[in-house]
Amino acid sequence: MAAASSPSPTFASQSTSPSPRPAFLFNRPFLPSPSNLSFSSRSFSSSPLAPLRCFPFRRTAITVPCASAEVSSSAKAFRGLCYVVGDNIDTDQIIPAEHLTLVPSNPSEYAKLGSFALCGLPSSYTTRFVSPGATKTEYSIIIGGANFGCGSSREHAPVALGAAGAVAVVAESYARIFFRNSVATGEVYPIEVEDRVCQECQTGDEVSVLLEEGGGRLINHRTGKEWKLNPIGDAGPVIEAGGIFAYARKTGMIPSEA
Repeated sequence: MAAASSPSPTFASQSTSPSPRPAFLFNRPFLPSPSNLSFSSRSFSSSPLAPLRCFPFRRTAITVPCASAEVSSSAKAFRGLCYVVGDNIDTDQIIPAEHLTLVPSNPSEYAKLGSFALCGLPSSYTTRFVSPGATKTEYSIIIGGANFGCGSSREHAPVALGAAGAVAVVAESYARIFFRNSVATGEVYPIEVEDRVCQECQTGDEVSVLLEEGGGRLINHRTGKEWKLNPIGDAGPVIEAGGIFAYARKTGMIPSEA
């Protein structure tokens, strides 16, 4: 299915005024217990220093030559083609281990990393997320089932998706470390939906993700169906800023770059 022509998505410029610091970046302990872990609010406890081990990418602007993703001026609404996967998509399927030698801070290697996004999916996925020979995908929104991003911890997983041109993942649930790496790198919005949307959407459907106060909506423009999205909580401002380092600079936690 060919993607309709649309402007390349960009994030709106951010205000320089400080914003509240998400509690999950500063509270302890590092390993959350069921009492302080909520996949709906995403306000979970963690070590204040652990996010700083992740890659310091700033994604204040996204250029997606192939993906038909349209982002509103408020950076809270996305529209584009979706790529549908099932349950338990692990990080080795998102980016196989042999590609982890690529250095995302190198622009050419960052682009190459995107070309391998989701290349570890089994052959039953006849439509590939990134076409052979391409570095960008035409599918800007990924729709998944339960436990998306499980398996080994690798920051390359959300980075590869973002490098390929994805802007959001909508899934029933996430592996905690993948969710955290998505926030820390600012590459993709990991959004939770309680319904089995992966069974009601098809790869190539045009969808919209609307992030609204208290939650959001996913709209399938082919079928006209809508689903309620869970709030992304305190993780939202960090992702919108471009990741943990960009957010830390924005709020004065660390000095701004000269």
